[in-house]
Amino acid sequence: MKFTLVLLAISLFINNVYAMDAETSACNSAVEKGDSATALQLANKVLHGNKNDKEALICLGRALSLKGDVEAAITTYKAAAAQATTPLDKTIIAILSGNTYKKAKQYNQAIASYQLAAINAKTDKNQQFERISQNLIGDTYFENKRYQEALDTYLAASKLVENDNDRGESFENIANTYHRMNKNDDALEYQVKAYFMNERIGTLDQYAHSSIELGRYYILNKNYNSAENVLNKIIKIAKDQGGAYYEAQGSYLLAKVKVAHGDIAGAKTLVENAKTIAKNTHDQELAQEIDQETQGLF
Repeated sequence: MKFTLVLLAISLFINNVYAMDAETSACNSAVEKGDSATALQLANKVLHGNKNDKEALICLGRALSLKGDVEAAITTYKAAAAQATTPLDKTIIAILSGNTYKKAKQYNQAIASYQLAAINAKTDKNQQFERISQNLIGDTYFENKRYQEALDTYLAASKLVENDNDRGESFENIANTYHRMNKNDDALEYQVKAYFMNERIGTLDQYAHSSIELGRYYILNKNYNSAENVLNKIIKIAKDQGGAYYEAQGSYLLAKVKVAHGDIAGAKTLVENAKTIAKNTHDQELAQEIDQETQGLF
């Protein structure tokens, strides 16, 4: 989800800032729709007339990355970077290069690209893109299970936040990393901060996710009463607002609280409810998550 939001931010930037012809604009729209074939055709049409068109090169790189042609995408981004005249142009191209490497699980190359993006953003005094670049470095370390390096990067990124939405995201990144490091006291501390931030200014999805994770960390810290309170609250909101996914997550976590309190029958009812939601919504990933999280619970 975070990665999708980053791509959205970059897409909005490209579409709103760069002056481009109709074919390049249509190329970017095709990329955002997942249509690499159309995007490639449109980008190459522009480049046939001007091989150094920066915006068309960027879109061609995005299309090649979407297609999975890593080598060609990176070569194209290098050609675009050669035409870049501002630090912000170089920042965007470095981020897109990093995304391509990361998608291919070439983590060291991805980190190097994101670090270049962070340097360019700092040169441009663009705190937003410096923070985005730092978070992408942290995400890459995290995905590669280099949790201490991820934590250090997320903590650095948290110093660059400009608004409460960014602050809530930073708190959750830090909390999740502490959790993976089995430092659940620290995870709980930061998740509480994220929860209250998202309760105040977050979207309903952000608030629901924060609630689920807060409940999870309360359980890990054996603070069952607090877990029960936060999970009951989000389950009710999810039911009222039609958020079946979060209702299912809240239900299987609340089942763990019921088991801790000795209410096995209540726990089984909650797990069955979660499984029914996953079945009715045809969400196989959720079904697998429920099975994994409740294995050996009874």
